[in-house]
Amino acid sequence: MRQALSACRSAFIGVAAFSGLINILMLTGSLFMLEVYDRVLPSRSVPTLVGLIVLASALFGFQALLEITRGRLLVRVGNHLDYVLSPRIFDLIVQLPLRAKPTEAQPIRDIEAVRSFLSSTGPTALFDMPWVPFYLFICFAFHTMIGVTALIGAIILICLTVATDVLSRNAIKGAAQQGAQRNRLAETGRRNAEVLVAMGISDRLLARWRTSTGQYLSLQRRANDVSGGFGATGRVLRMMLQSGVLAMGAYLVIQGEATAGIIIASSILTGRALAPVDLSIANWKGFVNARQSWRRLEQLLKNLPPQPKKLQLPAPTQALTVETLMVAPPGAQKTSVQEVSFTLRAGNALGVIGPSASGKSSMARALVGVWRPMRGAVRLDGASLDQWSAGALGQHIGYLPQGVELIEGSIAENIARFDPDASPEAIVAAAKAAGVHDMIVGLPSGYETPIGEQGTNLSAGQQQRVALARALYGDPFLVVLDEPNSNLDSEGEEALTKAILGVRARGGIVIVIAHRPSALAAVDLVLVMARGTQQAFGPKDDVLSKVLRREQAAVPAPLKMAQGG
Repeated sequence: MRQALSACRSAFIGVAAFSGLINILMLTGSLFMLEVYDRVLPSRSVPTLVGLIVLASALFGFQALLEITRGRLLVRVGNHLDYVLSPRIFDLIVQLPLRAKPTEAQPIRDIEAVRSFLSSTGPTALFDMPWVPFYLFICFAFHTMIGVTALIGAIILICLTVATDVLSRNAIKGAAQQGAQRNRLAETGRRNAEVLVAMGISDRLLARWRTSTGQYLSLQRRANDVSGGFGATGRVLRMMLQSGVLAMGAYLVIQGEATAGIIIASSILTGRALAPVDLSIANWKGFVNARQSWRRLEQLLKNLPPQPKKLQLPAPTQALTVETLMVAPPGAQKTSVQEVSFTLRAGNALGVIGPSASGKSSMARALVGVWRPMRGAVRLDGASLDQWSAGALGQHIGYLPQGVELIEGSIAENIARFDPDASPEAIVAAAKAAGVHDMIVGLPSGYETPIGEQGTNLSAGQQQRVALARALYGDPFLVVLDEPNSNLDSEGEEALTKAILGVRARGGIVIVIAHRPSALAAVDLVLVMARGTQQAFGPKDDVLSKVLRREQAAVPAPLKMAQGG
């Protein structure tokens, strides 16, 4: 964050320079009034008045030009910060669910809050604040009592600014957290609309929404009440102070210690001296939001540093080795996979079976590098997965997750993994390998058929088969399929079996996680999981026969009726 902001150092220097010139030009109004009352009116000189008007108009024009330029510079600073950080922000969005326990992290809204504040009038108050002593010094130059009056007003307004920060900080932070919770509830309702309506859950979720909304609005109201109340108080005090300076100036004129021009000039100067403090109070809520967003982003970027460039390794062609693998979900301490070890050679296909919650899907995520092992390693040709960059490793891995995740775009883009340089031949080859080519060309737009958000334009079976083609695109060495036949009919299952045999025939490795035995038709090895541990591993027929004998032994013998009553 600091590096991105430091790249705008020259822009900030320009803003500071413009602020200095603007604050000097702000004296135009006061000096104009001083000259009119003390020079033009006593002399009744129209040419002097015209000259002053022309000079003041030119200075006001320069001031307007400088303020426009300063505002545009700040907008461009905010946009530059957003643009420079956007790749890391997107990386955060992708990596957070895989590296840490879900939190209130909201990197998109945080960077928008920072950019919006930088593009607002808030920073101008910060750049104008150092000029407050300059205006107070001029007030003292007019007369000590005028300076003292302005200084007392400045101290009161600064105290109001500090009080605004102290009293609104927790409310603004709580409102941000409740706002994030409301967004999650809204997203839950959108994603699960069918279930909510069909099973009558929407009213109950609505109750949660109302509770969260009430808390959110209450915190927002408290924050707005504090900042708005102190802002209104500050504006009234500033007007009272200007009136007080007028009264003090009138008293000094009566005593013969000041001129009539000083009365008006000092009033204008006092208002200008306190304007940055008043503007700071008005923008304090935005400043606090931006400050909290900045700290959250800084912490997230620190916790998830960018991956260093890694040496390009040769494509794996020989083996997959799993060494005493231990896996836990991101942010959790309880492991879901423990002490799993096996080796697969090129051409092997492994079926992983076991009851629900036995750690099969967790192991699959570790095998493709989505979850990092707590202990042990997953190796391709002897190199652990963390020796590859994500982009390089992805070329050698095909993954079909249990919950099919297609991305909005065309079928061709999804199969090609959104590779802009993908050839039509490679896309069609992957579709044919998955046995889905005929289905795709039968659609109205063929390979250009839009997927829709989360694949809504395709049936569940079609989504799964397109996702299988995506997993096979580019002939990856390791293909991991998690419940690949959960939504398939008999034709789809036959295509799945051919796809697995095709990977084996070209020297790849396939791992199939399945509940239905039909998915194991093309595998030659089986791994049995239970309670996160490896129970058996070996040739399919041997392992399945042992599992069958174990299940038969676990079934109790039927009770026999006693004879003779």
